[in-house]
Amino acid sequence: MSYLVLARKYRPRNFTEMVGQAHVVQALTNALVQQRLHHAYLFTGTRGVGKTTVSRILAKSLNCQGVDGQGGITAEPCGVCQACRDIDAGRFVDYTELDAASNRGVDEVQSLLEQAVYKPVQGRFKVFMIDEVHMLTNTAFNAMLKTLEEPPEYLKFVLATTDPQKVPVTVLSRCLQFNLRPMAPETVFEHLTQVLVQENIPAEPLALRMLARAARGSMRDALSLTDQAIAFGSGQLQEATVRQMLGSVDRSHVLQLIDALDRADGATVVDLVETLRRHGLSAASTLEDMSLVLQRMAVIQAVPNMAQDDSDPDAAEITRLAQAMAADETQLLYSLCLHGRAELGLAPDEYVALTMVLLRLLAFKPGAMTSSPAEKKSPRTAPESVMPSLPQAEPALVRPAPTPQVPAPPSRPPQPMAQASAQAPAAPPAPAMAQDDGPPPWVDLEEDAPSTAGIEAEHESPPFHALPVRETSAPSPRTSPRRDHAQRPIAVELIPTEEGEFWAALVRDMAEKELINALVRELALQSQLLGRDTDRWQLRLERESLNQPVARERLKVALATLGHRVELAFELGKVTDSPLLRNAVAANERQWAAQALIENDPLVRAMLRDFGGKIVPDSVKPI
Repeated sequence: MSYLVLARKYRPRNFTEMVGQAHVVQALTNALVQQRLHHAYLFTGTRGVGKTTVSRILAKSLNCQGVDGQGGITAEPCGVCQACRDIDAGRFVDYTELDAASNRGVDEVQSLLEQAVYKPVQGRFKVFMIDEVHMLTNTAFNAMLKTLEEPPEYLKFVLATTDPQKVPVTVLSRCLQFNLRPMAPETVFEHLTQVLVQENIPAEPLALRMLARAARGSMRDALSLTDQAIAFGSGQLQEATVRQMLGSVDRSHVLQLIDALDRADGATVVDLVETLRRHGLSAASTLEDMSLVLQRMAVIQAVPNMAQDDSDPDAAEITRLAQAMAADETQLLYSLCLHGRAELGLAPDEYVALTMVLLRLLAFKPGAMTSSPAEKKSPRTAPESVMPSLPQAEPALVRPAPTPQVPAPPSRPPQPMAQASAQAPAAPPAPAMAQDDGPPPWVDLEEDAPSTAGIEAEHESPPFHALPVRETSAPSPRTSPRRDHAQRPIAVELIPTEEGEFWAALVRDMAEKELINALVRELALQSQLLGRDTDRWQLRLERESLNQPVARERLKVALATLGHRVELAFELGKVTDSPLLRNAVAANERQWAAQALIENDPLVRAMLRDFGGKIVPDSVKPI
């Protein structure tokens, strides 16, 4: 006797054996019980989800005669009467299946419809099942519209398609439509486990999970892959053999890649990709498995108290990676893996494309792509842009700008050049960066335009959601139809403390050594150190969104690297002395010095006086 493949041997014979389509089974069962039967049904869904199977079960339910030959329409066909057995065997005279992929013309449809005028020969209903109905021509669709709308009472239409978008609206409106969903991997895994128990074939759970994922929602594909795996493994399903058959990447390689990316270890990433190349493992499968792991990491980071799957041997390692990697980096890497799969076919070699996708994350990590310590000076993390030199003089409220008089040029009392230079604390020049130079001098700004006074964010405050400083100076009164558009520094409420000076120097040191970045750096810059004990430091924050467990832990590790092995306690409240506020004070001082140089320049004063000129907003910047 020839071997019957698992996909046909374990095809459901009734609605109770159907898996993964409870919404369709419930609707059809209730309709059969209540005798509310429509004359046309349309089943849609991807391959292998049960469209043809549901059609055959529905035909048996309509024509079942019962064990004693006295049965009627039922939601539970007996499976032993002549009608049920003939439908399962494909020889029931009143059940006709038409493959529209190969019989798509009007002649084939007309030949089918000619049988509609004859009553059933053996059963209770005639059932016309048209598979892949979207393949029919427009003429064929038009030929069946009238019969589909008003068929004889003994005729039922069952249509199936994988592409309902191509079915004309005139056909859709005449049918009850049911969408069969792709099977969840857990549903496929449970069904495969039951099948292999009945077949007395030993199988490792991880091997079945790989087959369930590889099926991509199709139960037929899952059973076909299981047949192949049984043959490949000589009657056994083991993880190693199934992984080799599928060309899947070992989960350990995926975890090592994510760990290397978190540590910004580009050499290890390249070596691991070369290992995948040597073993002939799929680059697309690598990105897919990485996406699955990163999704679990993101869930752990967002909901730390959620119970994890203890049956997964990699659960502990995934949890560790979730705690080690920043949440924003996890999201970025997940997005790169998703979009990177589309790039594999564009590259001359898929492993080259895989390497570029993974190294792309390192391009966003500060200092990760540099080749020597001297070159680790990205504009994002360079000490000049992250932690400018703190003022050594007594810091206080920045001097408010006096009311400007137009056309009188100076907005502050004239000062000698040397005095203006002395007031600006020494600071390294900010790196050159692309910035908005404001509107050109000939643009006449509206009287009610909002003020643009303030320090330039790219120069004076670090990236990643810099804390806004509080503006306390009152707006200047209008003295003419036009405003004076000279830029004024923003007043910053800074109350210097000894602990604040110590914390600012420590944060500057961590930034220069690239121990902190992204959200962790923002947490340190916007915190105020209130007190220090031997093993516990108390800090204060104004933004609760920065107080993330992962950021606190990474800041604690950075402090331990510098020899401060302490616990950090954060509270919410007003911050009056933080590294960010000190940066703003230093920036304001430099801005005042720059404005003084421009306003006291004889040539500038002459132009303002003789030509009625004005200072363009944001045009005066310290260098």
